[in-house]
Amino acid sequence: MDTEKLTSRFQQPLKQWIKALIWCIIYILFIVWVGNFWWLFLLPVIFDSFITRYIPWTFWKKTKNKALLGIMGWVDAIVFALVAVYFINTFLFQNYQIPSSSLEKSLLVGDFLFVSKASYGPRVPMTPLSFPLVQHTFPILNTKSFIEHPQWEYKRLKGFDSVKRNDIVVFNFPTGDTVALKQQNPDYYTLCYYYGRDVVRSRKDIFGDIVYRPVDRQENYVKRCVAISGDWLQVKDNQVYVNNQKQDKFPGIQFNYFIQTDGTRLTNELLDKLHISVDDRMLLDNTQSANQIASLGLDVKLPVYHFPLTEESYSELLQTPGVKIIKIEPAVAGGEVFPLGSHKNWNRDNYGPIWIPKKGAKLLLNAYNLPIYELCIRSYEKNKLEVHDGVFYINDVPTKTYTFKMDYYWMMGDNRHNSADSRYWGFVPEDHIVGRPVLVWLSLDKDKGWFDGKIRFNRFFKNAER
Repeated sequence: MDTEKLTSRFQQPLKQWIKALIWCIIYILFIVWVGNFWWLFLLPVIFDSFITRYIPWTFWKKTKNKALLGIMGWVDAIVFALVAVYFINTFLFQNYQIPSSSLEKSLLVGDFLFVSKASYGPRVPMTPLSFPLVQHTFPILNTKSFIEHPQWEYKRLKGFDSVKRNDIVVFNFPTGDTVALKQQNPDYYTLCYYYGRDVVRSRKDIFGDIVYRPVDRQENYVKRCVAISGDWLQVKDNQVYVNNQKQDKFPGIQFNYFIQTDGTRLTNELLDKLHISVDDRMLLDNTQSANQIASLGLDVKLPVYHFPLTEESYSELLQTPGVKIIKIEPAVAGGEVFPLGSHKNWNRDNYGPIWIPKKGAKLLLNAYNLPIYELCIRSYEKNKLEVHDGVFYINDVPTKTYTFKMDYYWMMGDNRHNSADSRYWGFVPEDHIVGRPVLVWLSLDKDKGWFDGKIRFNRFFKNAER
């Protein structure tokens, strides 16, 4: 190309040069943030798209075929939108809908949240070849929305903050790496504990196919972080203690209760006023539940209800005419807790004490703590762990200690008796942290009709961090 043609390439309006400069600066700042300077080789491509235009990015705009022009216009818009959504969803924020009642009454079923990825620092994609806005499975098609390979090492960019005690956090479900598609709750490991691995894998009619999901493609959960790495946690009679200090009280924390009346039936208007979800309203059958009612010291001849209450709604119900007795649900109703099969006599309401692993901290291995930290060592930190004649081997090397590579967190729901949380599946590793909910932008009440208060306008723009 002669000098005249080369010069003409650079003869662009001032506004094009300004656009090129702005986008090049943004791209360079992004590379510095990501820390992968190999991406600088793409900088000339960005410059070319604004100034030199050696690559015919918009060649299709020169065609006289109106049909082709229309099709390519749509393709161009869709590709741009997908790329923009991918970067926004990966590095800035994503939308999340509360699917279950584990955080009621702090966050409600039907709340739609903006989840900030930048708060704790976004993860560099660990499964880069994935479709934006789809976590792991395409709806209707029921096929994977990602390609497993390549898998990149975990790396988190610098954020504005770190996970603190009492933060509400979105994270990937730790034991969701292996999933029985027809029985996803409880998780695969719990199913194997109760039914046996061979049964779970062979009975596809009951459990379905067994699939593997990388860390960032595992199901998203949202809970409250009650303890951070290095903390000691214990639950005594439903009261959480962290480092021997009582956990702060939150208005949304609730527990399940049995409520006996003098024969009075609790009205839907009263239960609406107490914010009891329709799904939670249970009037026990005095014939079928006679033994359960009697074991609680209640009269089988009178109505007995079962539903969750906050401290506020408990006090209000206690003053309601016709209500005789309110008893908290016993711990035995919660079933076995983490670590399964360890026989530690822990339960949902009385748990621990347990130490939350911290990066760089050294653990003295023994028969007591191995069941607690085995999943961290084997699965989350990818080590080979064996025990022979009382001797611990990590990656075939005999050892008495283990040094953790990551920080861990303990997550619990505010709906304490209706939450599958760390008490049942253990720690959340730092590489599973997704982000922090910051705002409720829409809230739909599943118990209401569209013209009967389904849209909860009073929750719009509510701070979702507490």
